[in-house]
Amino acid sequence: MPNTAPFEAHTAEYEAWFEENEAAYDAELAALRRLVPSAGDGVEIGVGSGRFAAPLGIGVGVDPSRRMLDRARERGVDAVRGVAESLPFRDGAFDTALLVTTICFVDDIPRTLAEARRVLRPDGSLVIGYIDKESPVGELYQEHQDESPFYRDATFVSTEELVDALEAAGFTEFEFVQTIYDWPGETDDPEPIESGYGDGSFVGIKASG
Repeated sequence: MPNTAPFEAHTAEYEAWFEENEAAYDAELAALRRLVPSAGDGVEIGVGSGRFAAPLGIGVGVDPSRRMLDRARERGVDAVRGVAESLPFRDGAFDTALLVTTICFVDDIPRTLAEARRVLRPDGSLVIGYIDKESPVGELYQEHQDESPFYRDATFVSTEELVDALEAAGFTEFEFVQTIYDWPGETDDPEPIESGYGDGSFVGIKASG
């Protein structure tokens, strides 16, 4: 079971990050909009406070933190309690499954990806947004992760590691976007959104099952 204590105890601090780093948040949303289908039924796995599900039109969310679920519901998300490795949904329930800054917190990545594939329809898409551990921001997060109540227990992954795990889970046809080239908060200028990966610290992957 993921450690939910930091998210229960520091909900206000979590929310404040998005207000204080609006340029980075906007860039992440813009990158994910290129990947998340505009139609169909969607679920965000690790929905948190709904900061991504709500603006991206994802109607359902699942998370182990009760306080985060309360915030997500306030944003109009149909939020239920559960963990990524054992989703409380039937097979083939969704057209899109979304994970944003969640993959580093799950206990079992292969099981998480298998569950995401299970709840997707045959032509569905999985979209994952994350900080690449080999990027400048990823390296700084790892260097200082003991100082963060949220990232203390996180296990960051590289794009290559995640692609390998996705392929092992049966996903194919990958599409990549990237953004965040400066440390969040260092600039108020809009961050560019580019295809591919290897330069931006925030990477989005869209994969088909």
